[in-house]
Amino acid sequence: MPASRIRKEAVPAADRGLDVHRLRLLEGFSAAVSEHGYPPLTIAQIVKHARVSKRTFYEHFADKEECFLALYAEATELLRRGVEHALKAPAASWQKQLEAGLDAYLSGLEQNPALTRACLLEIHAAGPRALELRLSGRAKFATLLREFVERTRREHPDLRPLTATMATAIVGGIDELLLVNVEAGLTSRLGEVRETSVELLRAVIGVRA
Repeated sequence: MPASRIRKEAVPAADRGLDVHRLRLLEGFSAAVSEHGYPPLTIAQIVKHARVSKRTFYEHFADKEECFLALYAEATELLRRGVEHALKAPAASWQKQLEAGLDAYLSGLEQNPALTRACLLEIHAAGPRALELRLSGRAKFATLLREFVERTRREHPDLRPLTATMATAIVGGIDELLLVNVEAGLTSRLGEVRETSVELLRAVIGVRA
């Protein structure tokens, strides 16, 4: 995510009156789940990291699953905005623009190890609603990639078109590379995935023979 903490603008407008406690809870959850893992995680551990009471927790969330879903949705949306901005910013070439979008994604993840571990690894243990949200998040990034390719092909029609299926495969493939690092405890080295990811993107999107 683009900052080491979840930023205020990620909180829905309807919740702004409660944003301080809500942010503490989301940040507390990411720290607690990174330390304990999702299945054994307790509300007591979450509120301890968040420095709020259990009463405050239940004023915002029904249970730990709801808290996790909110954390994932808001963190993913922040990251998506950062990637979208990078892909639309002026660059020397479409290749550089594409790399900027990838860098926004990777650096955002690298800057918050606890949140990255929660969103890439612990999400698998959080049940079917979490899986559905994860797939929805991937679909949004795949759409961003397709929109970038469509815009770029207006000026560079020799580039290959990108299907929805291929875009989903690319996003999923990059996430799997990241997951390997997170599982190995190498959250601070996610940028090393960059070279492989760039090669993959250029191979798929590059100029047609």
